[in-house]
Parts: sequence; structure tokens; C-alpha cells
Amino acid sequence: TSIDESGGDWSNIVVGHVLEVTKHPDADRLSLVTVDTGEGECQVVCGASNVAVGQKIAYAKLGAELFHGDTGEKKKLKKSKIRGVVSSGMICSERELGLSDEHEGILVLPEVAVEGQPLSEVSGDSVLDIDMKPNRSDGLSMIGIARDIAALTGEELCEPNVEFKTSEDSIEGRATVDVLEPELCPRFTLAIVDDIELAPSPLWMQEALLGAGMRPINNVVDITNYVMLELGQPVHAFDYDKISQGKIIVRRALEGEKLTTLDGNERSFTSENLLITDPRGPVAVAGVMGGLDTEVTENTRSILLEVANFSPVNIRRTAMSLKIQTEASRRFAWGLSVEHAPLASQRATQLLVEFAKGKAPKGFIDVYPHVKDPIEVSLPKKRIVQVLGVPITEQQVESTLRDLGFTVATNKDVFEVRVPYWRQDVVAPDDVVEEVARIVGYDSIPPAPLSGRIPARVLQPIRELKERSRDILVGSGMQEVITYPLTSLDVLNKVVSSEALERFPPLVVKNPLVSKDDCLRTTLRASLLQCLAKNLRISKEQLSLFECARVYRSGEQAQPVEEEHIVGVVGGNRLDRFGNATDESVDFFDAKAYVTRLFEFLAADVDFLPMERLGLVPGRTADICASGDTVGVIGQVHPNTATAFMLSRDVYLFEVRLDALISHIPFVAKHQPFSRYPAITEDLAFLVDFQQSATGLLSIIEKHRFVVEARVFDEYTGEQVPDGKKSLAISVSYQSHDRTLTDSDVSKIRKKIVAQLASQYGTELRTQ
Repeated sequence: TSIDESGGDWSNIVVGHVLEVTKHPDADRLSLVTVDTGEGECQVVCGASNVAVGQKIAYAKLGAELFHGDTGEKKKLKKSKIRGVVSSGMICSERELGLSDEHEGILVLPEVAVEGQPLSEVSGDSVLDIDMKPNRSDGLSMIGIARDIAALTGEELCEPNVEFKTSEDSIEGRATVDVLEPELCPRFTLAIVDDIELAPSPLWMQEALLGAGMRPINNVVDITNYVMLELGQPVHAFDYDKISQGKIIVRRALEGEKLTTLDGNERSFTSENLLITDPRGPVAVAGVMGGLDTEVTENTRSILLEVANFSPVNIRRTAMSLKIQTEASRRFAWGLSVEHAPLASQRATQLLVEFAKGKAPKGFIDVYPHVKDPIEVSLPKKRIVQVLGVPITEQQVESTLRDLGFTVATNKDVFEVRVPYWRQDVVAPDDVVEEVARIVGYDSIPPAPLSGRIPARVLQPIRELKERSRDILVGSGMQEVITYPLTSLDVLNKVVSSEALERFPPLVVKNPLVSKDDCLRTTLRASLLQCLAKNLRISKEQLSLFECARVYRSGEQAQPVEEEHIVGVVGGNRLDRFGNATDESVDFFDAKAYVTRLFEFLAADVDFLPMERLGLVPGRTADICASGDTVGVIGQVHPNTATAFMLSRDVYLFEVRLDALISHIPFVAKHQPFSRYPAITEDLAFLVDFQQSATGLLSIIEKHRFVVEARVFDEYTGEQVPDGKKSLAISVSYQSHDRTLTDSDVSKIRKKIVAQLASQYGTELRTQ
């Protein structure tokens, strides 16, 4: 919420009175205007064609800051000669004052303005900009906001005048309405205004529209827009003479039916769209935008005024499918009461009669087939204390609700509340309590500790595992990203096999926010690779990203399946111990380090088994298994897949399925104290087959007594190593919890390790 002040920067700009207008001696298009500024008379050179004697105008003194007509920048007004004549000041247009882009003529002020009066006192205004939420559709109107302010301040609400004088003619026989889709159009009203005169709307109305970000056009269009802002109900004016037979038909569009809308674009419709038509065809998109052929022009003499109510869901879908978002569609999409229509019709007619000099025939057409009863809510008095925690007096409750337009009756221990038509969001007792609380003031409700028994904790194992996993990966140095769950089939095809997509096709969204992204993702891989590619184009340093979120797929049964996955990607140049980028690219073990730390902190015992998987490089890919169950995969992204995501460097990826992992996480964590005795570390180099992975060797070594850690720190092939073999250098740490180990103790353990590795894998100890 903010308050924008218009006219706050109008220093040295006052009301002037035009006393005389003569031609410039050296320029046909310029005039010499004598202006009474309230402090005396001065002569101004003016190029506007609408300047006339007797007008009250906006006069800018020397030193005033005005908007330049061409650049839009502010410049200080200086004394100047124009074609040899000195101009002492300037008569301003709306553009120079920053009100609008209008600059064809000067701004003419009301006659009641006084010479010398600061312009900010005549035309300045304060615009209250409020961030209203969709549940409060009544907040999209001036009267809706004013009603709440009146209740808060105790002031009386000033409602607009809707009375007008009718002509002797009648609307009967001149217009008819046929609503073929009453479920999409619950109410439709028509009124006629004859003999209108198109002209600029009053200055106060133009300023109100400008303050709301709308451009004034003419009195008819401005009045329809103003009523929408004032009452929250959209109003549309047709040129009556362009409506065939004066007949309006509200129906669904025919497939492929077209209409050129007011913005000049030709629109094509489906049967899901609701149209306003006449016997010849469409004249407007219901609740969204009118048609170009029936718009009000300077030749219009009679107005057919449409004020209707439409289904919020249908209007929202139509506006999105046609990519048209208007002030009218926004209000209909939020939901309006059917009772707004007749009131807005009367208000618009009254303004057209007053400011367009129109004549309104007697009566108006109102098609309202299914009358809706007002909402009634029974509020137990004790419920107020239960919700707010403090008692509110009956008098306070009744006065507060009545100030907001509610009707209240007390029946023993219950408030019988009738909800006003403009409050579609109040349907339950707690909604009524909220109305009382926000007017009384949440600050007036004293804080108090909770009383009563605290509800038992509801266990959510998957959610807790998800949160723990996120904390572990962030603590390991990875960065978490959040991406959209919607994607496209083309993107999924880059990371998921066609057979998998045929067996479990992705779920398709009927009404996507972006037309191409109409599928729910079945994997997080594509999202992470897209995100990594964007970031690596900016920085070449090591990037370690992960996302923990749901994936969706169709299940074998009718219900879709949702699974919690973690996917991480690592790419770029490796960082040194000080965090600086090096020329060395990350590899498989950088990604594995994050996965290992994750399972270590989760106390899950997993193995890495070589495997081939779609989209990953064979020989650099492994399944992550726990007790024989596959819970994830890790590997290098295949170059073809990387290229599909515009990745030109080696990228490593891991994926963990939390739903499969949860059963392998111990419920009770096991802890053991740190040893008080020193550790002994030695390096062993083994000669093994080239295809042999280090996982099996490490698992055997770590099972021996006193071995607390074993890790590979080097792999060597080349001279002194036979063909088909490689040398693995492993650092082994020994430690006891009850004594200091001796060289003899370590020697015995080493001999057992070497013997067991030789027996199972045919290894040979090279160095020690």
C-alpha cells in the first residue's frame, strides 16, 4: 500500500485567467495571450488552438519545472523570446504537467478556480494504491475501499447518486436479450441512452481515471470506466444503431468463430468462450473486451448500455486463452455479485444523462432467471472468544458489522448475520469473526500463551527426511534451486526414454500458464541441467546445484503417483582449498563426495554398483543401492544429453529417490564417542585389474577391526604397471578406543587386509 501525490511538484504553477488573445505578429500559428495571474498581468506566447478569452488555465511562472514535450524530462522554465516576442511564463497542457500524454491543447480548469490559486489545490490529488487480494473483489472499487475506511473511522459512507430524469419514451420494443447460457451469465441488463453528445469528460473524472492508470478518451467511454472503478462493476457501451434489430444474444462461441476486438486484433474462439452477439454475429467477448464494429464513435447518437454478471471461471479461462487481460476481466475473474448489475446500470445512465446530455427512456431490461438468496450465517457468540482469545461485547460486534453493511439479529447465544451482496467471500462463522477482528484491530487483541493440551505431533517421515537431506547438502556446499514443476514433452524426451514415457505418460495440464509447458515433470534432471547451463554461461567456476521436490507420473491405477526426489548436478572448474577456481574440471568423485556425505549423515549404508543408465556415460555411472534396493543413480551426463541442454563441458549428476530410501534410514541413530588415542595412517598401493572399481576394496578394508577410514587418493597407469592393470593408492587409518596401537598391531591387520584382497580380487601389494 502506498500513497501517490499528484501535483506535489507543481511549484510556481498557479491558476490564470485569460483576458485577451491576439495573433502573433510574425507567426500565424502562435497567439499572444494576456493572463491575469492574481498578482498582475503578463503576456505569454501560446501555440494551442483551444485557448480562448475567459478561460481559467494552468499558468507556469518563470522557474517552474515542467515536463518537456519531446524528451519527457523535467526542465526549469526560463524567460525566452519566441519569434521576437518575450514570453513571461507558459500556459500548460496535460503533458507538461505530467498528467497524461495529451498536448494538442492547453488544460482548461473549472470556472470556479480563483486567479493566483496554486494549481495543486485545484487539480492535485492523492492516490491510494492498495495491493488487494483476490478474495476481496469488492476491494477493486472506490466504494468498497471507502466502506472499510468509513467503518474504521466511524465516518458516514457517501454513496453515489443514481437518480436521473427519464424521457417520455420507453425501452420496450427497442431492445431484447436472449441468454442461452444462464450458468455462464447469471444476470444481464440493458439500458438505452439517446441523443448523446460526445465531448471530453469532466476534469475531475479525467483525473480520477489518470490516477487509476487509465487514459481518458471521451465522456461516454470515460463514464463506463469510471463506474467500473467506482462500483467495481464493468460496464460496456455499444453503439445502439450498430446492433442488429436491437437484439442481444448471449451464447457460447462456434468453433473457429472470429471477432475483431477493440484493440484491433482478430480473435478466434472455441466453444469454451462466451460471446455477446446480435443476429448477425459476435459483437463482444463476454466480460473481456468489446468488438471494434460496435464501438462508440463521434457519429454515435444512441448508446446500448450492457451491465452483466459472468462466471468467474469462464472469464478467467477465456482471458488466459486469448491472452487478453483487462480491468473488466480481472474483476469478473475475482467474482462479482449479481446485485451489482442494476446499480451500476443506473449510475452509468445517470452520468450519461448529466455529462453526455443524453436522454434515458423509461425502464431497463433485466434478465435474471435464477434469483440468488442472500448469504446468511449463524455465528455462536462463544465462537468469537474461541477464535480471538478475548471477549468482544455484543454491542461492539453488532455496531462493527452494521458499519460494514451486514444485517445483524441476536437470537439467544447466536448472532444471525445476513451478508451484504458485495461480500461474496463471507460464507462461514469464522469469516464473520475475521470481519469483527480487523475492524476492532488486531493490535487491540492482547497476546496470550496457548492454553489446553498441545496436540500430539503428527509424524511425517518423508517430509522430515527431505528437510534433513536439504540441510546436509547445503551444509556440504551445494546451492539449492527451486524450479517450476511444469515442463514440455520435448524437454522430457531429452532425459527420459520414449519407452518410459509410453508406459507412464506425463500428466497433462488442461489450462497451463505457458502454452508450451503443459506437462508435469516426471524427473528433476531436465530442470537442473537447464539451470546449470544458464549459470555456466555466466561463470566457469564450479557449480554444485541441487533440488529436492516432487515428480509426477501416471500410475498403473487411476490415481497419479507423486514421488520425492533429490537431483544434484556438478559442473565447471574445480576450486582449490582456498575457494579459487583452477583449470582442472570437476569429475565423478566431486559429485560422489556430496552423495557420500549425504548418506553418511543420514546413517544409511549404501553401495555404488557400476551400471548403464539412459542419458549417462557407461563406465562412469553407478546405481546407489541400499540392502539390495536401488535408491538412486550417479554418473556423468552423456555428451549428447549435455549438448541438448547447451552444455559444452563435462557434467556429473546424482539422483536419489527418497520414497525408496526412507525404509533404509535407521529410526535410532547410533553414536560412539571419539577415541582418546592417536590414529596411525599409512598409504598402501595395490595392483588390480583395470576394470576393478575401488568400492569393493574399500568395503573389505573398512570391515577390519581398528580401521576407521579408508579412501582412494590416487590411480595410476603407465610405466611399471602391466597392461590391463592399474595401481590404486589407498590411505588407511587405524585407531583403537582403549589403547594406543603399536606397529605390531598395525602389521597384523595389514597382513589380513592384503591376504583377503588377494584372495577375493587377485590384488598385489606394490608399495607400503
